[in-house]
Amino acid sequence: MRTTQARLAAAAALTSGAVAITCDKASLQSAFPSIATVDFAEWLPANSTFNVPKADIAYPVSPTQLRAACAVQVSVKNGTSNYGFGVFLPDDWNGRFLAVGNGGFAGGINWLDMAAGLGYGMAVMSTDTGHNSTTSNGKWAYHNEGALLDWGYRAMHGSTVLAKQLTTAYYSNPILYSYYSGCSTGGRQGLRNLQLYPEDFDGVVAGAPAWWTNHLQPWTTKIGTYNLPNTSAHHISPALFPVIGAEVMRQCDGADGVVDTIISNPNACDFNPDTLLCTPAKNQSMCLTPPQLSTLRQIYSDYVDTNQTFVFPHLWLGSEAQWVLLSGNQPNNLGDDYVKYFLNRGPQWQWQDFDYGVVQQADAEDPGNATADDFEALSAFNARGGKLLHYHGMGDGLIATGSSVYLYSKILETLAPKGVNLDSFYRFFLVPGMQHCTGTANTVNAPWYFAGANQAATLSTSVSGVPGFRDAKHDVLLAMMEWVEKGVAPTEIIATKWVNDTLQDKVMRQRPLCMWPKKQKWSGKGDVNEASTWSCE
Repeated sequence: MRTTQARLAAAAALTSGAVAITCDKASLQSAFPSIATVDFAEWLPANSTFNVPKADIAYPVSPTQLRAACAVQVSVKNGTSNYGFGVFLPDDWNGRFLAVGNGGFAGGINWLDMAAGLGYGMAVMSTDTGHNSTTSNGKWAYHNEGALLDWGYRAMHGSTVLAKQLTTAYYSNPILYSYYSGCSTGGRQGLRNLQLYPEDFDGVVAGAPAWWTNHLQPWTTKIGTYNLPNTSAHHISPALFPVIGAEVMRQCDGADGVVDTIISNPNACDFNPDTLLCTPAKNQSMCLTPPQLSTLRQIYSDYVDTNQTFVFPHLWLGSEAQWVLLSGNQPNNLGDDYVKYFLNRGPQWQWQDFDYGVVQQADAEDPGNATADDFEALSAFNARGGKLLHYHGMGDGLIATGSSVYLYSKILETLAPKGVNLDSFYRFFLVPGMQHCTGTANTVNAPWYFAGANQAATLSTSVSGVPGFRDAKHDVLLAMMEWVEKGVAPTEIIATKWVNDTLQDKVMRQRPLCMWPKKQKWSGKGDVNEASTWSCE
């Protein structure tokens, strides 16, 4: 990491008018080596819309009301590695660089998340991860080692290096600070990058990371099998998920000391599923049979296989509103396509053939070198002064929240014995009631917005940061900047919930998110919806 003096010297040299190359294809091409080709360059005046190219099927929504900026798309061919990336270069650049992540198996440039980053005045990059596909389509990976490696880590690193090169050339000034923000696969990308290339970013914000890829994807299929076939006696119809969720809420809401529709301490709840058992006196559409109760107990149990081997943690109480992995007539593609096309078992493979051998093969092969489990490698990131903020929603129904708790414990077990104080560079926050990366169930209405990855787009195509609360207390990216640039580490981050989650609505609730292992505690006085009446203990 550059010294403070070097950064200040660079800052003194930074001027908005120092542009060595212009926003046109030929000029920008001069900033690149022969492996990179500028596909297009377009200058966008303030408050304009960037029209996402139709070929970008993963992220087709166009961002609106942008800052004035140069929009650039680049293609890279480097031997067996082929990928592309997009960059927004703002007219009023503040010297910072931001890379944003992707989701699932998606291959595409995430222009919408880039636009949210542009709103901070940063130069922003997104990679297409080396292929073109929607989030849940993994067919591109079949016997395609190059594309797998690009998706796993190469495209993010290569795009970052080249996008930084373009940024410094465009402004004729060095980048002062480099940041990353991503959720789900994006969270994994950030973690894997800092493990392999600790010099790429000064600060990484990783949400609900799909870090344990070689176990997460098989578990995605495994948990789907619990509720299949959907003609069986043990199948729980999705129509019953709200019934289960309501009973979980009834039993667990008060476990944190206050009844407020938010389960902020699910592990303190001694949930008894037998209260859902059907009896002659109950409405049969509002209860579970004994075989269905057995399925429910599986859902709330860790995946443990041969020789009592722990494979993956269970979904948490309070995640029922997002049980999409249990809703179909076959397991989710994020599991099955991994087995078929990442592990090369072929399109003929069927979920009924799933066994522990799938997990063993995934462990042995780790397609794309994607799994972010090199905990020791975090030492290098820490040594150069890097900072990591990690968060996960407690109502996540796609990636079990416990996988992030497990990640924290593995990092602690690896680094603490070496004398590393985790709090000095790594902080982990749980978000009560938040689902996967964004949002909350309408029966929960938990504060969930803090400008994490993917969150701005949930509110609007024009949002950046936290409207009305543009400070490091409410905005996780600003909190990261404060930590990296001023040495002020966040102890809590205030999350916001608007009435209908639109910018026209008033704030419904705010609440502090606590640094693990601290938990939210209400003072017992004042408005429970005000952040000031809560503390982290």
